[in-house]
Amino acid sequence: MSEPQTVLAGASASEGLSVTIEDRGLTGMITLRGDLASPALAAAVKDHSGVVVPAPLTAAFNGDLGAVWMSTDELLLFCAYADAPAKAAAISDALAGEHHMAVTVSDTRAVIQVTGPGARELMAKGAPLDVSDAAFPIGTARRTHFAEIAVGMWRTGEDAWEIVCFQSYAQHLYDWLVASSGEGSRVEFF
Repeated sequence: MSEPQTVLAGASASEGLSVTIEDRGLTGMITLRGDLASPALAAAVKDHSGVVVPAPLTAAFNGDLGAVWMSTDELLLFCAYADAPAKAAAISDALAGEHHMAVTVSDTRAVIQVTGPGARELMAKGAPLDVSDAAFPIGTARRTHFAEIAVGMWRTGEDAWEIVCFQSYAQHLYDWLVASSGEGSRVEFF
């Protein structure tokens, strides 16, 4: 059996004009669908992600553990890669009798981190969103299109963002980010 690896395993960190673009590496991810107001779901999220159910359009992290609000009935939970199958099963056990779905999606998604003073500008180039501090403060999350592909993106720090996409699009997204952050590409809007 081959060892799991991220689709961007061969890509090294890219230092653009004012950003660093990196593959987050093997990351445990669980799609959890259900009633986000359910006390049982809230307890399962807290027990297995270390954070409370995030409010709409937000992300909450405690180190590598976390949860991102994806829709009115969906969260994307983060954990260690090796822990995802057991956590998904434990969440399903905890929610037995409630309408829900907990599925490990670690091998179908990739997470790319973008950091540095030019990160916000790069996010504005790729997504049709207002990424100003007022409209997109730290902890904000959105599902959107970025570089013509469907993604989830959230802001983790002053100059730090993460983007999740299907692995089949990860190389395209990575290449787009590198090309769009190269020498001479700065718009200097922010």
